[in-house]
Amino acid sequence: MPDWINVFLRTLLAIVVLFGVTKLMGKRQISELTLFEYITGITLGSIVAYICLETNTPWYLGVISVVTWAGVSIGTEFLQLKSKKARNFIDHRGTVLIQNGKILEDNLKKMRLTSDDLLTELRHNNIFRVADVEFAIMEPNGEVNVFPTKENQPITPKDLGITVTRETVPQTVIMDGKILDHTLHNMGLNRRWLHTELEKAGVAVENVFLGQVDDMGELYLDLFDDAIQIPQPKTRQLLLATLEKALADITGYALDTDNPQAKKIYQNCQRELEQIIEKVKPRLQ
Repeated sequence: MPDWINVFLRTLLAIVVLFGVTKLMGKRQISELTLFEYITGITLGSIVAYICLETNTPWYLGVISVVTWAGVSIGTEFLQLKSKKARNFIDHRGTVLIQNGKILEDNLKKMRLTSDDLLTELRHNNIFRVADVEFAIMEPNGEVNVFPTKENQPITPKDLGITVTRETVPQTVIMDGKILDHTLHNMGLNRRWLHTELEKAGVAVENVFLGQVDDMGELYLDLFDDAIQIPQPKTRQLLLATLEKALADITGYALDTDNPQAKKIYQNCQRELEQIIEKVKPRLQ
């Protein structure tokens, strides 16, 4: 058999074996790999290269090596799931680098980090002064997580006493000009509703690159032609404006009437409408 055919067939075999092994081992982002997983990845790459190019050596020896490495890696992950001690031994624990604004030099040396490395990690977390850090911890995967001091943390609606509602993830109903019927069905919608919304926007479904429906039932469209601008839906804002106008009208009626019974009815309606607006306003803004 010619060498080029042999290499071609061995490469195809290596791809199949590596794909199967990767599926068994699961997937993680490169930045989330532990030290052992990093070593395993490098070793598997070297073995696969051996399978592809070492034509003078039986291919099955490389496959055995890949399967062995994969088995050890899967076994190690299973052991880590079952044992906290095993996790601490294999991956180590998180190491505190800064505590209460004070750098822990001994821990920094254990992690083989210089002061420049630490400052770089802080800048990645948008921190430029060590004094602004309450805690900084190096995780087992090498990532440094930073917790700023209270006065340097961003203000949240909770800090301001503002009530906000939970929002669900928008659901994609159109992708690459194709309608995703299963998503529409899961949201309790159908094609008739979708075509009605598209007619309102004046676009055809085949011209839509991406269409999403939020938890309020509003359809957001992105077209293939970026030069065409579609007005964003204002249903929620219009509803809030309508409720506030109704409140203003009822308040005016209560002030204008001289009939005590009618004034009392208007005032009761005013209070009820104010309560309704207070409840729904976070959802409609």
